[in-house]
This record gives sequence, structure tokens and C-alpha cells, in this order.
Amino acid sequence: MSQAPLRLNPDLDIAAAAAAYRRDGWVQVPDIFTPETAGFLAELLEARIDWDLAFQGEDGRPAVLGRKEIVGQGEAALQQRLRRMMTQAGSGYGFLYLAYPLITAYLAGRDPGHPVHGLTEFLNADFVRLTTAITGRTDIVKADGQLTRYRPGDFIGLHNDVGSEASDRLVAYTLGLTRQWRADWGGQLLFHDAAGDVIRGHAPRWNTLTLFSVPQYHSVAPVAAYAQAPRLSVVGWLRNAGR
Repeated sequence: MSQAPLRLNPDLDIAAAAAAYRRDGWVQVPDIFTPETAGFLAELLEARIDWDLAFQGEDGRPAVLGRKEIVGQGEAALQQRLRRMMTQAGSGYGFLYLAYPLITAYLAGRDPGHPVHGLTEFLNADFVRLTTAITGRTDIVKADGQLTRYRPGDFIGLHNDVGSEASDRLVAYTLGLTRQWRADWGGQLLFHDAAGDVIRGHAPRWNTLTLFSVPQYHSVAPVAAYAQAPRLSVVGWLRNAGR
């Protein structure tokens, strides 16, 4: 697969999206890419990524294991770590999914010549300009990002994107690239109030941008054991100059 031009849908109603974001602190924008770009990106995530395994580590920090690290520590040791994470998640925070770290991979020269690096450049050019126009946040200067692939059982626990190393996170984004999904397959992006009730939920969608201001409590519901397709997306934060 060669690098294809990444193009936003030229018919986006940016004014309407901006009005919704100002009113609600979040917005969903369907058909964010041209059909050709959406198809290219979906195929990239479906078949061309050497995925890492991301989960909440024992020290309370994200753990990311590449294929060699997974093989090196052995299946039994990995499963023991994941069981501990699940136990901790029951009374605290946890997450589990497949990921590809866009910025880290780009800067480290991982997978040289891979078309995924064109996406990283796009996020920090056309995408930053678009999201600045929608959110009205003129202090947005860059976007981080990761590709995500959720399998049955994968999830993210309740959190609000605020932490000691997150002071420059202004707006969270999700670019949905899931071609097909059923409501009972789970995987919804859920927003919660102080009482623990779900106040809003978004099913995995095709070619759709979701933006929401930070902080807001949210989670990703576990994907059902019988889900017949992966939940695919590009996610990250729009940031100020930060550190």
C-alpha cells in the first residue's frame, strides 16, 4: 500500500460543528474524510499495522509491549500481569487494547517508509487547523495520537484525561474507522456524571470525528465476546505548546 493523499471532506459544515461544540463542549462530525481517504485509513488499520499491546501497568503507568517483548516474557507471565491489571481495575483504573503510538514511532524512525507516518504529519497540519476552527481554541498547536484496535474484552475504565503529565491536553479526539458495528457488541464511548450514570454514549462509527473538551469523565465499554469485527480508531489529544 503506497501513501495516498489524506483529504478532509470538502463539504464539512464547520460553522455548524463549531456552534455545537461551543454549546455542548463536544461534537460529532460525520463523513470527516473523503470516501477514498477513509477507505485508505481503514485498510491501513485493518491489515498493515504491527500492533503493540497497551494496558495499565503495575506501577500505575501505561505499559506498552511490542511483539518481541511479548514473546520475550512468555504467555504465562503476560497473562499473570493482565490478571493483576483486571483486579486493580475493579477498584481503580485499567485499560487493555492494541495500539500503535504515532508520535513515538515517527520520532524514533520505527517502520521507515510506512504510510502510517503520513497520517502523523496530517494530524499536525490540516487536522490541527480544522479542529482549531471547530473548537475555537487558538492555543492548540499540535496533536498527539495513537491507532487503536479493540478486540473482545478490550476496554478503558473511567477517567477524565487529567493527570500530572497531562497539563497541556485541551481537547480529546477520536477518528472512528470502524466499518461495521452492532450496538450489543459494546465498545461505546461513554460519558458519566458524578452519580455514575451514563449521560451520553457513542457507538463505534465509520468515518466520524468526535471532539470533546478536557476534562470530562468517560470510559470505553468492554467489547463483547461475540463481536464479529474490530473496533478501529485514531485517538489522542489536541495540545498547547506545553513542555
